[in-house]
Amino acid sequence: MDSKLILDVQPEQISIALLEDSRLVELNKESRSATFSVGNVYLAKVKKLMPGLNAAFVDVGYEKEGFLHYLDLGTYFSTITEFTNGMTSNKKKLPLMNKVQFRPELAKSGLVTDVLTQGKEILVQVTKEPISTKGPRLTSEISIAGRSLVLIPFSNKISISQKITSNEERNRLRKILQAVKPKNYGMIIRTVAEGREQSELENELLVLIKRWEDTLIKIQKTKSTPSLVVEEIGRAEAILRDHFNPNFESIYINDRTIYEEIEAYISLIEPQKANIVKFYDDELPIFDVFNITKQIKSSFGRIVPFRKGAYLVVEHTEALHVIDVNSGTRAKAGNLQEDNAFEVNMLAVDEVARQLRLRDMGGIVVIDLIDMHSAEHKQKIYDRMRENMQSDSAKHNVLPLSKFGLMQITRQRVRPVMLIDTQETCPTCYGNGTIRPSLLFADALVGKIDILYHSLKLKKFTLFVHPYVYAYIKHGFPSLALKWKLKYGFGVKVRPNQDFAFLQYKFIDKNDNELDLTDLMGMA
Repeated sequence: MDSKLILDVQPEQISIALLEDSRLVELNKESRSATFSVGNVYLAKVKKLMPGLNAAFVDVGYEKEGFLHYLDLGTYFSTITEFTNGMTSNKKKLPLMNKVQFRPELAKSGLVTDVLTQGKEILVQVTKEPISTKGPRLTSEISIAGRSLVLIPFSNKISISQKITSNEERNRLRKILQAVKPKNYGMIIRTVAEGREQSELENELLVLIKRWEDTLIKIQKTKSTPSLVVEEIGRAEAILRDHFNPNFESIYINDRTIYEEIEAYISLIEPQKANIVKFYDDELPIFDVFNITKQIKSSFGRIVPFRKGAYLVVEHTEALHVIDVNSGTRAKAGNLQEDNAFEVNMLAVDEVARQLRLRDMGGIVVIDLIDMHSAEHKQKIYDRMRENMQSDSAKHNVLPLSKFGLMQITRQRVRPVMLIDTQETCPTCYGNGTIRPSLLFADALVGKIDILYHSLKLKKFTLFVHPYVYAYIKHGFPSLALKWKLKYGFGVKVRPNQDFAFLQYKFIDKNDNELDLTDLMGMA
């Protein structure tokens, strides 16, 4: 499978698209100012105890307090807390991990009120981002994730991914890590570690330990709580860490700084693959070039067409997601109805598996498939869905079809579902329903170009418009674009942008800054 990662870096947001065989399967958008993420570790303060829930609300600096259940305190909570208190009370001497004396394990049937008090400072890690009205979910079992290993301070246990099935390989990995693992550090050996050389695993372990030791220094120097002491790597690097595989053909990035960071990261984890990181330096939007914009428009609506006229209807609620399968124009009559239903359902579960990853849909998912009577067909649909979900890294469980033809799936819910409004509001009338004649749109653009060129003295700028408008401007000889160049100089360029509504446009200067023309609206 050919996999590509495309990063569209804009001033306020980074969009990350994962393509498999040129098909969009994952999309992430994150604000460049966002500092809140799964994996972050905070020195936080207990705000409120909830004995009825056997949990506590913890202040981590977010507008909504984090939720920490008693069972998420972890076996060695007392040890971690004592160690943390020792660091914050003694700012001169940093305690050593190999000198840690383990306190008695926390009883699984205990009460939160026996362990925590209001105002107590504790170390917590975010396991689930805020969703809807809920704050972040927290744990006190701290872990530092790497490419092949996950380091777990205050533990001595080594766990191995169940996806590594070879007993010989499992024993090899366990012996390697047992030989090099320092005292009082546990770890999880991830699936990607399979087949890795001893030197690679040792180097990664050293990197993770160094990161934890830097965290201890931050904790000791902390002057107030809550305080961020471990910041999870950026979403782009996290995707590379969790999904990078030898089939990655290329990674395209349209920002020089992010490009250099990703290239350095790839050089660290896969030195022989560093050349696949490529800097995209073209005027056309990077998502348009790789056909991502069009796939977003067709994949994130309420109605999602897939193949040969069939389509899905996707509805989201607070508790679950409902997906209805419709045959559309594929409906047939007579004895072929069962075969038609089976064929559509087989195609539908392929698209549903993609939608789950693409929208990052978590919680309960109910799929209303087209009714089938054949038990063999139902089993094949179930097997096909399980096969499709194998490429999904989120924890999930697929249940066989019920007697009502429903398939139920639970999927790990870590982040809010990705929702993108694919309907366009007219940029000219702003939803009022009336616009100036579209035939005069080109004249309006000329007026704005004239003001930029003569009044603002700008000689080089680019006009981005909808592809249909672009085709109109470039049509014929001499085209409007050529006339503009002859009149205003060859520094005036026109480019299409698939993400624009029909009469939407944008002017960009030579430094890639958008020119604000709101004050020119009345002049057009």
